[in-house]
Amino acid sequence: MKLLAIAFVLLASTVAGADPSEEEATVADEVGELGGEPTPGPVEESPPEEAPKPRARMSTIPGRTFDGRPRGRINDDGESRLEKVEDTVQGGRHWRIKTAQGAVHVWVPPGYDRSTAGTVVYVHGYWTDADGAWKEHELARQFKSSRQNAMFIVPDAPASMDESVHWRALTDLRRAVTRGNIKMPPGPVVVMGHSGAFRTVMQWVDHRMVDQIILLDAMYGGESKFDEFIKSGKRAGEHKMIVVGASVAQESTAFVKKYKFAKARETVPDYMSGFTKEERRAKLLYIRSQYGHMPIVTNRKVIPLLLKVTRLKAL
Repeated sequence: MKLLAIAFVLLASTVAGADPSEEEATVADEVGELGGEPTPGPVEESPPEEAPKPRARMSTIPGRTFDGRPRGRINDDGESRLEKVEDTVQGGRHWRIKTAQGAVHVWVPPGYDRSTAGTVVYVHGYWTDADGAWKEHELARQFKSSRQNAMFIVPDAPASMDESVHWRALTDLRRAVTRGNIKMPPGPVVVMGHSGAFRTVMQWVDHRMVDQIILLDAMYGGESKFDEFIKSGKRAGEHKMIVVGASVAQESTAFVKKYKFAKARETVPDYMSGFTKEERRAKLLYIRSQYGHMPIVTNRKVIPLLLKVTRLKAL
């Protein structure tokens, strides 16, 4: 009887002294994962430097296997005409080209004039592909809202840090579009990239045809390459750059502070009139975004507006 009483006391003291913090932390993690209270920073897409490996689950992203790897690439001899499908999206002509590096979407708006048009290459971030970004981020609708006379190109890019860059040379991407029997326009070339897109965009800084780079919360790395583009490269004097910071605001600010010619503002304005004349003309413009990591590319406010702060011609 005495032994039984001692055992009961020990058991009671163990339960009473248990630390609930581990259980509470687990519950909090599950609530956050399942969509509880919103938290600042990336929601659909994790920052590249800290991105966890994809969980072993079936992907719902078109064109990808369960582990996020692209599928459906073609065998390519590098010379033959590439297969494409054409349709009408947002009143403009749209093509989806199959390449050895994945899908490439090409779109031109209603009223497009190739003789005076430029080119916009939009590179998506992690946890999606060209097909997913094209559809889920309503890119054609956003491009149309910009009212810029341009050919818009959306290539496949890495969906995680485990995936290598698909297009190491912008020349190869342009050639793929041409091999799809689509003629490139002669005007300015603007490269816009979100988040993990920095890995692709930094490969293109020395391309002689790139006039402007727009980084959408993408300053996770590649600073020396972007230094080359805006300051130290052969054609740096002709280049312009816009850096938008949200999750990587600190890194973006540190990059911009190195340059006396840089201009900075605290929010993304609602309209072009919200930019000062100096900001619109700035060689390097930094914008601290009031929108989170994913809303920057999904809220249909930032992309159309910033495309107007370029050398492209309005429709």
